[in-house]
Amino acid sequence: MSHDASPTNEVPDTPDATALTGGRLLARNAAGNVVSQMLPMAVAIFAVPWLIRGLGTDRFGVMTLAWMVLGYFSLFDLGLGRALTQAVAEKLGRGESSGLPSLIVTALALMAALGTAGAVLVAVCTPWLIGSALMVPSVIRDESIGAFLLMAAALPAVILTAGFRGVMEAYQRFKAVIALRTVTSLTVLLGPLAVLPFTNNLAVVVGVVAAARVAACVAHAAYCLNAIPGLRAGLRARPAPIRPLLAYGGWMTAVNIINPLMFQLDRFLIAAVVSTAAVAYYTTPFELITRSWFLSGSIVMVVFPAFATSYVGDRARTAALFERCLRSVGLILFPIALGGVTVGREVLWLWVGADFAAEGARVLQWLSVGVFLTGLAQVPSALIQGVGRPKLTFQLHLIELPPYLLAAWYLTVHYGIEGAALAWAGRTALDLVLYFTAVGWVLPEGAVSIRRAWRAVAAALVVLALAALPLGLTYRAVVLAVGSAAFAAVAWSRLLSSDERGAFVATIAAVARRGGDRSTQAIR
Repeated sequence: MSHDASPTNEVPDTPDATALTGGRLLARNAAGNVVSQMLPMAVAIFAVPWLIRGLGTDRFGVMTLAWMVLGYFSLFDLGLGRALTQAVAEKLGRGESSGLPSLIVTALALMAALGTAGAVLVAVCTPWLIGSALMVPSVIRDESIGAFLLMAAALPAVILTAGFRGVMEAYQRFKAVIALRTVTSLTVLLGPLAVLPFTNNLAVVVGVVAAARVAACVAHAAYCLNAIPGLRAGLRARPAPIRPLLAYGGWMTAVNIINPLMFQLDRFLIAAVVSTAAVAYYTTPFELITRSWFLSGSIVMVVFPAFATSYVGDRARTAALFERCLRSVGLILFPIALGGVTVGREVLWLWVGADFAAEGARVLQWLSVGVFLTGLAQVPSALIQGVGRPKLTFQLHLIELPPYLLAAWYLTVHYGIEGAALAWAGRTALDLVLYFTAVGWVLPEGAVSIRRAWRAVAAALVVLALAALPLGLTYRAVVLAVGSAAFAAVAWSRLLSSDERGAFVATIAAVARRGGDRSTQAIR
């Protein structure tokens, strides 16, 4: 990405739009986002087996249900976290910093009230959930009730944390966001392990997780109070911002309700018309390839407030950010999709065995294409939401849902799990078409970027189609090698700017120099 206006790449206490949308700042924040999410994932690989052994399967199952309930009821923020990020970023773009403290406090007050309502609902339902709805063994019912009640008590803190984090993201304070999120994620994973040598009581183990969530909320609040100008003086809620916040948040909630239908319905449909065993053959490659979304999501999370900030004052800059973000996501996801299409069968065979490789290889190929297209679609989706049009996002989903439901049913009935994967990939293509069309409406300055993106997508799909031809491992290996080399050449010459190429070369040279210095020291 391009150079910042600010030579130090630091966001000042009273930031302007240029400082908040500088390319180098956004790139650094996105890279930090990726690393911060990879570390907890790596720790979880080792922590989860120890948790299962220490707690036992029944207790571990209840703990995961408690985590799931906490995540589900986090939707009680009604989209206000996202709404707050957008509203603050937009005001910063307009230079209207004087009204920010009251806006922030009003949104946080609403989120606290909604979180408390959600906590009360979970607490009231807990005896019924543990005693009747869930098949919890009688010997752990009391501690399971205690665990759920502690999670309910932490719910307001979880929702408030989303609000504070939204403010920090609007100010592009991602360094602090990343640090706090990483510490919280590691504490949630490692905290239960720390108490297992003393007790495996669920109430105690989950209590550690709940305490970590509350501590995270306090840490986010302390950072915002110390770092955001004027926030201490604005500790008073006002009614004026409530309506626009709830309107934006309401449409985001509607989007969050319809999204699971498009992303999870295929598995229920497979179980209904094929078999439950087929769900496993479908879900395994799905989980494998969709993990790559955290890469594109890390980029989109950073540019969302940048879109909101730049759109109100410099739409040419918004268009430039849009194109850079599309390039970045494409550069990351295309090699992953190409690998899934060419050697996905071998990866499945090594990972989960020959049966899954035989049943899931074609599924993985279609899903790899869909993941690539969906990652690209995340960029225009973030742009549309960032410029204050979440209703348009919901309307686009409503347009694509009926044809997807019909195609998914027909293809699954006639072609099984491969048909379900084909329908899913087709929906992602329609999704990208609709989003690019919508960007043309809200940001005419991005028309050139969209035309370039379509050419790149068409070329990528041709390569993926050639890679998917069933002509043996040697052919696929050649396609992978040639496709990767061609992609690297095109990416270097056409997708990266001269500044980006220079920065890459400088980084490699610096790493080489450090390696040479260490080698010299070792010889001495």
